[in-house]
Amino acid sequence: MDWLAQLQVIMGTGIAMVLGGMVGFERELKDRPAGFRTHMLVAGAAALLVGIGLVTLHNPAVVSVLAPEQLRMDPLRLVESVIAGVAFIGAGTIFASRSSKAVVGITTASSLLMVAVIGIATGLQYYVLAVSATVLTLIVLSVLKWVEHRFRGPQPESD
Repeated sequence: MDWLAQLQVIMGTGIAMVLGGMVGFERELKDRPAGFRTHMLVAGAAALLVGIGLVTLHNPAVVSVLAPEQLRMDPLRLVESVIAGVAFIGAGTIFASRSSKAVVGITTASSLLMVAVIGIATGLQYYVLAVSATVLTLIVLSVLKWVEHRFRGPQPESD
């Protein structure tokens, strides 16, 4: 078992959790249904899943059992499994209020999807993409919210 590869996966998972935590902290400050810890765990789980898939491809125990032509990995299947799991979690953050007919939690569900993608990028060791996506996400959640308030005036909270 390659310990160095496993340590790299754990390092990537940690980086994903920090980046997800940055987005989650913004959600936490706005008292949203999914906050700091949830975003950290979603990003970390995505990175870990992808990392495990990559390490498995180079695991001698797996390679020795299967012929090289039998051992294939479709990275999109890993991504699909992450997205399916996040969709389930995201659905739980979206609530419809019958009294005002407003739907709340869509932005938080979207931020969970985004941190999952950030985790996937980290798991694939695309650290520049992951950090850049985190910055862009924080801009969308913070700066654009301020711009909306500036031009439209205060609106009922719905994200």
